[in-house]
Amino acid sequence: MKFSKIATIGTLAVSIAGLSACNNMMPTKSAQMKAPMPMHSQSMKKMNVVQTAQSNSDFSLLIEAVVAADLAGALSSPNAHYTVFAPTNAAFTQALKETGMTKEQLFANKPLLTKILGYHVINGNMAMYAKDVKPGNVMTVSKDTLMVTPKGQLMDEMGRTTNIIKTDIAASNGVIHVVDHVLMPK
Repeated sequence: MKFSKIATIGTLAVSIAGLSACNNMMPTKSAQMKAPMPMHSQSMKKMNVVQTAQSNSDFSLLIEAVVAADLAGALSSPNAHYTVFAPTNAAFTQALKETGMTKEQLFANKPLLTKILGYHVINGNMAMYAKDVKPGNVMTVSKDTLMVTPKGQLMDEMGRTTNIIKTDIAASNGVIHVVDHVLMPK
């Protein structure tokens, strides 16, 4: 039931809201599309992707979701090469409004939460920095397909586009790219 709400809301969102296109991986920021506060790249390279996200208060809902889904240990693996598309707190708040779910409802639904979070992570032979993110389809940790559009946006399986608002936040086991929407698999 909750999953069909996500599908319905995702489809409705595509019909109603058009997102502005960007011509590269770092679109110009508008007043509403503020990147998270800057992080110091030297110290970030010594922290894994979870620790790096924890160091920024604009990812507090993401970290809370990762902990609720019991994924913090897996995402802390020193031998991984993760590419994480990290939604901001504002993106999570918007997703909750779109789905009509409370944070507690979403976080209590561990299978759905795990699938959504896994849809934001790619694990490969090496992390994908902005220069490596090319148009086409990529397979996520959740075994779902995520499309990179020719305009440098991400298109989820619901047909919604998401902007990458900050790239290449390096971590010891991967890289984080900040996105302005929560990606939704089918």
